[in-house]
Order: sequence, then structure tokens, then C-alpha cells
Amino acid sequence: MAAANSGSGRLSVLIVGCGNIAGRFDEGRSPGDLPYTHAGAYISDGRFNITACVDPDDSRRADFMEAWGVPAGFRSIEEALCPDRQFDVISICSPTTCHEHALEIALHLNPKLIFCEKPVTTSLAETERLVAGCSNAHILLAVNYSRRWDPNILKLRADMLAGKWGQLRSVTGLYNKGILNNGSHMLDLLHLLVGHMEIVKVGKPIFDFFPNDPTVPVWLEDAQGIPVLLNCAHAGDYAVFELQLVFSFGVLTMEDGGLFWRERCVVNSKAFKGYRVLEEGSRRAGGDASAMCSAVDNIYRTITQGAPLASTGESALAAQRVCEQINQQACAL
Repeated sequence: MAAANSGSGRLSVLIVGCGNIAGRFDEGRSPGDLPYTHAGAYISDGRFNITACVDPDDSRRADFMEAWGVPAGFRSIEEALCPDRQFDVISICSPTTCHEHALEIALHLNPKLIFCEKPVTTSLAETERLVAGCSNAHILLAVNYSRRWDPNILKLRADMLAGKWGQLRSVTGLYNKGILNNGSHMLDLLHLLVGHMEIVKVGKPIFDFFPNDPTVPVWLEDAQGIPVLLNCAHAGDYAVFELQLVFSFGVLTMEDGGLFWRERCVVNSKAFKGYRVLEEGSRRAGGDASAMCSAVDNIYRTITQGAPLASTGESALAAQRVCEQINQQACAL
């Protein structure tokens, strides 16, 4: 998928961290494949110029520069602090434990927008401080809770508001690999689809990957008292991120993180007269694969046209606050 950066009038990009989500997931894939990464999405869009990258690993940085045609590379983000360098967008793709420092320096670089991988930091207090710092500096902050850019999710939200699926009866999610790392993705998605939720009860923490970020089963309720149950799998077994929404008109299930959706509508039973049941249904492709393209398009339109960001520091904070509450209650058990 690699292509050289060229031309003028594009938004200049600095990518911090040269790992999987920065570009490696897309290296060697077909040019026609939808990109999964920051570099892949910027190049595919065509309105951005990746002018520099940062990674302390010399070999990994050199490979990234060659793969994506990046002209300048630095071992640290501090090396990018130069009066004659200006970046319109800074992508923070380093490990989460490095985000705080990268964001601090990124504020000094004064870009138009920072596009940060989730979660913003491992600490709620630090995330609050840095989100406020971006706001005070008039720097836009986009956070890669990617499902906010998934066209299928956005259509589902519109359909729910229009009553297409009837009344929402319950929600069940399945996740693993940490309440903050992956659970925040689930909670952010639920904030988008369901709205504000209160914690009813949390279960015992499961330390399936991170020592300080357990996976936690939790029961929440929305403003109408609709139950939202988050169940757990173990990250040592397999990766999973699924969501089932039970409506009065049928059941929708997001599978494989949003790559597929299963729809089952209500029909009259052929076997039992007078009963209504769920049909066998169908499985269709979702829109998660196009989320990164939608994200960078939204970023471009936000910078150049003032369009609203779909995923912001404030929406990320809302999810992290719930994660913090869940974690504190679980670890107190």
C-alpha cells in the first residue's frame, strides 16, 4: 500500500511511533485494501503529507520511512521541536504508557490537530489535564475510538433514533484485554448508541493481560433502566469484541469487532401458531474496515471546513471516567 508523499497544499503529518497501528498492519497488503493504520489512511486519502516520524528503534523507524516514503525521522519527539518545522496533524501511535509525554511535547509543536490512539493515557487525571491543555491551546484532539467513524454504527444510531428496530430491551457486550484498553472502546460505543449509563454492579476483576488493567464484568443501566451487561472473555484464549442489541422488532449482533453484523427480525412462527419468534437471519459485512478512511476524512474536513469531530477528547474522557469507576469498584472486592 506504500506510496511516496508528493505535491503541495496537503496537510503535513508527524507520526509518533512506527509500530502496528502506525503503519505495519498495512505493509505488504494489496493497494486496493482498505487501510487499517494511520499511515495507510493518510496515503490512501491523498490530502495529507507524512513529512516525519518518530521511533526510538532505529531499525523500525528506517523500515517505516522506506515503506511509506517518509523523508525525516527522529528518535524522540523532542528532536522534532525545530522552529522551521510545522505540522498540521500529529498522530500519536506510541504505546499507551508513552502517550502522556508525547502529548506534552505535541502541545509545544502547536499542530492544528492531534490524532491520538486510545486510551489517551493510563491515568484519568492525566487525560483530564491533557484534554484541557489541548482545549486551552486551541488544538483539536481526536481520539481513535474508531467505531465513531464506522458508517454502519452511525446508520444504526440513526435507525435507533428513528425507531426502526422498535424499543431497545437490553444490551450485552463481550470483551477482554482490559477495562481501559478494550473496555473503553465498548463503553464509548455504548455512549454513542445508548447514552449515559449508571453502574449497578461490578464483578471480580480478571487479570488476563495487563497487570494494572483488569477485564471486569459489569452491569449498567441507561436513563430508562435498560440493562447493559458487559461479559468477559480471557485475552489468553482469543481476541473478541462483540455487542448484541435486543429490540422489540429483532436482534442485532456486532461480530468480529464490527467486521460483520448478524440481523434477526421477528416473524410469525411456522411451528407454533400465535407465537412470534426470531428468524434465522443473515450475516453481512460491516463498516469497521472503512473506519480509518472515514477518520482521516473527518480530520481533514474539521481542519479545513470546521466540521465537527466524531471522536473527541471529551467523549474519550466520558468513557475513561466510567472505566475508572468500574476498576475502582472491582479492585475493592
